Amino acid sequence: MIRIMQVSCERRLFFIYINYRKIISACNLKAIALTLQNIRGNMKILIINGPNLNLLGRREPEIYGTTSFEDYFASLKERFKEVELSYFQTNHEGEIIDKLHSCIGVCDAVVLNAGAYSHTSLAIADAIASIDLPIVEVHISNVFARETIRQHSMLSSVCKGVIVGFGLKSYDLAVSSLIDICKK
Repeated sequence: MIRIMQVSCERRLFFIYINYRKIISACNLKAIALTLQNIRGNMKILIINGPNLNLLGRREPEIYGTTSFEDYFASLKERFKEVELSYFQTNHEGEIIDKLHSCIGVCDAVVLNAGAYSHTSLAIADAIASIDLPIVEVHISNVFARETIRQHSMLSSVCKGVIVGFGLKSYDLAVSSLIDICKK
């Protein structure tokens, strides 16, 4: 079933064709994002974690801490009740790309910790560049105080911003930043 919706944004009129929350065509993507946010209510932010981040709390606790991401995510949702937060973790590069593509018309912003793929994946960088969403790259550890290979990110130049080295608090900072960015 296709529904046609009339939307006004900045004194201009747009028609949006929506098929089960997926946008088929529209005149202005920024207007669509703002409109969908108004229709849905709460802002939607997706957190994507890449390889080995499913082991947080057990993996190298001296670097990453002793809290699992699931436990941390529950407290993050408590702190940001005005935002609909969701979480996805995978160890596979293609699944990160697919998830980024699936955000179009569904999410308002993304927090991305691509793990080691941050330093190697041109494909993820291309996926970020191909979607019109604010994305903040996050790293739990201070990558600039670690091995040389970790000190360069393939993703940073196509992300809205980068937050590194504040432990799990990096996610708080990213969500706060994205809330501010999306409200503008």
